[in-house]
Amino acid sequence: MLKSPGSPSSGPQPDASGDLETPFFQELLQRTDEARRAFESAPVVLEVAAQGMELTRYRRFLMELHPVVWHFNPVTAAAVSRMGEREAPLRDFLYRHMHEEAGHDEWLLQDLEAVGGRAADVRRHVPGVATRCLVAFNHWQADRGRPAGVLGMLYALEVIASVYAGAFAAALRDRLFLDGDRGVSFLVSHASLDSRHMAELREVLDAVNDPQDQEAVVQSAEVNFSQFARLIEAVT
Repeated sequence: MLKSPGSPSSGPQPDASGDLETPFFQELLQRTDEARRAFESAPVVLEVAAQGMELTRYRRFLMELHPVVWHFNPVTAAAVSRMGEREAPLRDFLYRHMHEEAGHDEWLLQDLEAVGGRAADVRRHVPGVATRCLVAFNHWQADRGRPAGVLGMLYALEVIASVYAGAFAAALRDRLFLDGDRGVSFLVSHASLDSRHMAELREVLDAVNDPQDQEAVVQSAEVNFSQFARLIEAVT
């Protein structure tokens, strides 16, 4: 089962009225619990975590994953461009995160070539419907919705990576007889990177106090959990 990505470092704090106020990170865990559990219980997710994928299917998975990774920084940059001085701490966090994510799409291409695929095929590949819906929603949220909603995308993708990337990589190694990180370097690196990122993200989320921003984060997380499961299901 999917383990909780973390718990607040401190308990509920009194608000101005003296009532206990739940930190937003904890509220996000609670409000997206159903979407998170739906992802973790999807048969295809359980299958891949336990048995990996056959080679042709894994190549297609990398090709579907590439647009999600490639669009991550453009989506985040679009959201940052709409943030004002009130959101300066969030902007600074996202600037740092974009810097860390730069070039990660190249890791995917290297893994694809390591398992017999070609980078040129990715650039000609038309993503599936679930992939296009996922990317399109995240762009819409950044361009037309609440820019803070980008944190929902970040939260969902980092939960998926920190909890499942390692299991996926191990199962793929066993099934495809891969040597070390060859062919699974993207998954292996994000399994460790995103565990650290989650602690940083928790602090940022607890600073989000606008109800409309919080709602946008919740909705974005729900969409990303749902559509990522559909992305994997479509890779057959």
